[in-house]
Amino acid sequence: MTIEGSAASAARRRLRLGMVGGGRGAFIGGVHRIAARLDDRYELVAGALSSDPERARASGEDLFLAPDRCYANFAEMAKAEAARPDGIDAVAIVTPNHMHHPAAKAFLEAGIHVICDKPLTTTVEDAEDLAAAVERSGLVFALTHNYTGYPMIRQARAMIEAGELGTIRVVQVEYPQDWLTTRLEDSGQKQAAWRTDPAQSGIAGCVGDIGTHAFQLAEFVTGLRCAQLAADLHTFVEGRRVDDNAHMMLRYANGARGMLWASQVAPGHENGLRLRVYGDKGGIEWFQEQPNQLRVSPFGEPPRTVTRGGPGSNAAAAYATRIPSGHPEGYLEGFAQLYRDTADLIGARMGWGDPDPQARLVPTVQDGVRGVRFIHAAVESSRRGAAWVEL
Repeated sequence: MTIEGSAASAARRRLRLGMVGGGRGAFIGGVHRIAARLDDRYELVAGALSSDPERARASGEDLFLAPDRCYANFAEMAKAEAARPDGIDAVAIVTPNHMHHPAAKAFLEAGIHVICDKPLTTTVEDAEDLAAAVERSGLVFALTHNYTGYPMIRQARAMIEAGELGTIRVVQVEYPQDWLTTRLEDSGQKQAAWRTDPAQSGIAGCVGDIGTHAFQLAEFVTGLRCAQLAADLHTFVEGRRVDDNAHMMLRYANGARGMLWASQVAPGHENGLRLRVYGDKGGIEWFQEQPNQLRVSPFGEPPRTVTRGGPGSNAAAAYATRIPSGHPEGYLEGFAQLYRDTADLIGARMGWGDPDPQARLVPTVQDGVRGVRFIHAAVESSRRGAAWVEL
């Protein structure tokens, strides 16, 4: 009998969630907390919310955590929570990139499921070590590439999987922003400071921060795997220590060709993630700032716009939908979808019954390893004059 089916009658409850990082002054921690509560599947009960013990304590008070569950560091938290009869079921890791590996590994070794922000780690070696730890533990590890939770992204993936676009030939993905057009990191802005510090972000800046989203989304939707890439990474802002713009050519294993552009110095763009996919039977286009629409272009027919919940919207989109069509649904709900799916996967291991097959679309530690390999391949290619590099 499978783990999922071993005790289907076990009592269901909210999952007890802990958090590492995400205290005062953080951005992504608040996003994760909202997402975790949106479908009422989790309760935040513990945290090591900052590397500064006093800020960690104060941040815990802000979130109404019990004083004895506001920890000074993740190692202390993992040990203490594993020993409690009411310890956390899962931990969300929302620190800067360089802390993902040690924190995630500590909780895996303590027997606690992990939900981790991307990119997985800062080095390939750490990524592979974390993947091995997940394999040994048998625990759920979810990587929050949140755009995979959008309803129309799920729709696009299902359409391609069903062959509606035919054989995929061309993949175009871009992710331009403008918030780092100037030396914002010198102003004391926390998000800019750590994202442009190689000691915290890793060897890449723009490529690691948003390029990984673009790369992963293209593979998620198309089901294709990039075999080679040629990258030109550049730093336009003088004195910045990491890249802030990247152009890449991609070769996919099935023979398809692609291009990826990621930039954080593109004035006029706020969060312009866009994906275009073309096959021999048709094409699709999706734009993150209008997430409830998917442009579908069957070859030889007029293009049409499919809206979430409207005519032409499929079951995959409906699975990831919470509200009627016409009401905007996007960024927070995308994160929430991954939290809901992860709750189903964890619940299955607790005897709550088999999860919906679509819950298994949550990005895994192996997706994270692939993302880190992508970052390092892009940096290597650029250092070699945009040479083609095997991924």
